[in-house]
Amino acid sequence: MTNLITFNNFSFTYDAQSEPTLKNIQLTIEKGQKVLIIGPSGSGKSTLGNCLNGIIPNHFSGTHQGELVINQQDAFDLSIYDKSKLVSTVLQDPDGQFIGLSVAEDIAFALENDCIQQSEMQSTVSTWAERLELADYLEHRPQDLSGGQKQRVSLAGVLVDESPILLFDEPLANLDPKTGLDTIDLIDKLHQNTEATTIIIEHRLEEVLYRPVDKVILINDGRILFDGSPDQLLATDLLAQNGIREPLYLTCLKDLGFKVSDQEPLSQLDALNLTGLELTNKRSDSPKEEKKILLDIRHLNFAYQADQPILKEINLQIGQGERLAIVGQNGAGKSTLAKVLCRFLESDASILYKDNDISADSIKERADRIGYVLQNPNQMISQTMLFDEVAQGLRLRGISEDEVTEKVEQTLKVCGLFPFRNWPISALSFGQKKRVTIAAILVLNPEIIVLDEPTAGQDKKHYSEMMAFLDHLNQEGHTIIMITHDMQLMLEHCDRTLVLSQGQIIAEDQPQAILSDADILEKAYLKKTSLFHLAEKLHCSPLDLTDYYITMERKRHVTETPWLSEG
Repeated sequence: MTNLITFNNFSFTYDAQSEPTLKNIQLTIEKGQKVLIIGPSGSGKSTLGNCLNGIIPNHFSGTHQGELVINQQDAFDLSIYDKSKLVSTVLQDPDGQFIGLSVAEDIAFALENDCIQQSEMQSTVSTWAERLELADYLEHRPQDLSGGQKQRVSLAGVLVDESPILLFDEPLANLDPKTGLDTIDLIDKLHQNTEATTIIIEHRLEEVLYRPVDKVILINDGRILFDGSPDQLLATDLLAQNGIREPLYLTCLKDLGFKVSDQEPLSQLDALNLTGLELTNKRSDSPKEEKKILLDIRHLNFAYQADQPILKEINLQIGQGERLAIVGQNGAGKSTLAKVLCRFLESDASILYKDNDISADSIKERADRIGYVLQNPNQMISQTMLFDEVAQGLRLRGISEDEVTEKVEQTLKVCGLFPFRNWPISALSFGQKKRVTIAAILVLNPEIIVLDEPTAGQDKKHYSEMMAFLDHLNQEGHTIIMITHDMQLMLEHCDRTLVLSQGQIIAEDQPQAILSDADILEKAYLKKTSLFHLAEKLHCSPLDLTDYYITMERKRHVTETPWLSEG
């Protein structure tokens, strides 16, 4: 096959940095291949993608050594327009890619810029809308669509150009589990039908491998550590060594004594020969610990517009010291429920906190009881220095500076941030910024902390650090509520799961029970983890196998907590 993309001893250094972000990259991608690029946060994988699509050097400048050749042309000699004709990019956040006021306008934007005749433009838009199941939404605003629909609109907007290379930048970010799998199905279908060279940059290895890829590129510290088939990669220890989460079923098989290096193909669970392997551990039905009711929500209804209810007759009790996951498809009402609890949105619901009615609380009074941490820490941070950010809430309450210093320093020690107390926030990593926002809430001493997607977009290392930190806060007595799409997080770190669908609670139970209920999974756009498919192959109970996996995983977490050792 023809080499469509060639990196030849390629290095790149941003103008603002002294060390190169990409180092001596040697890589070829053949025409028509489907390639997955993985790596931990800060590994250089996004920089590699930006070199391909022209964001580097046209938006981010720097110096490069070596060659990058795309379709037999030097990539750095091409204009951004010429590059866009070769490489079409679907961004991680589709909202940042919308231009048109309607779906039809957005899809047609590139065609309008190319001065395509209107009749041909309408035909092309209709064709791609039909292929991507958007024909019924052409007059809708893109912003009014679901997460998966938005992604298809962004995709249609680049497919009309029929570029030979499609680049997907973390396409699964912020999508519920079922929509994520639908997206991988769609990418696979497009790859087969268009024969476009397809490049996927993504953290979530197991979900991407739900459909075949030709090869996987593993990057860390700006260098390519692996370039080969998924099966070859899964037979190594490179994923664990570089902070990438391996497929759940593979971790569990290793715990059961399975010799992964002897098996092919490891990326396809259904094809593995598991003869002679069995689970001997059986779960014991220990009685559930009854927790004292901390928060009691009754008859909660909410609508932005009277004829379009978002939350419908929510009745919910939250126990003291509980770890609760709130799950459901995009648009189910999860974040709206959290905002009502924090009184960012008003509702006529009855809300009891320790048997006292707090429905009439001000936002400030509610914040003293319930803290809310956004998914993106950059949307919460308003101060330049770390200490000032954590101290801000206390200062706004008129606390004396001596008491502010005492409380902030104590909180920073709990959060593993004390060594950085005099640092500018801009010098911190994403995970550290996330802990700063939690510290800014924690210093006010709320008993309940609500977190929206606490681990979204984080690699395994930062995921483990964040969850160890939250587990520690829970052990200190804080009730933790997490809005999440991460089924592994739900299994490993939550006592109970609340499932929302179309604004209603459709299930409340232990995570293992939720993930073994096919009807609930379908209604809530969730998916069975690969542990349940593995249980079917081993002819054992999914609940027994899941309990075994959780037990083994928690034993691994008993080792020294990473975030405590930073100082």
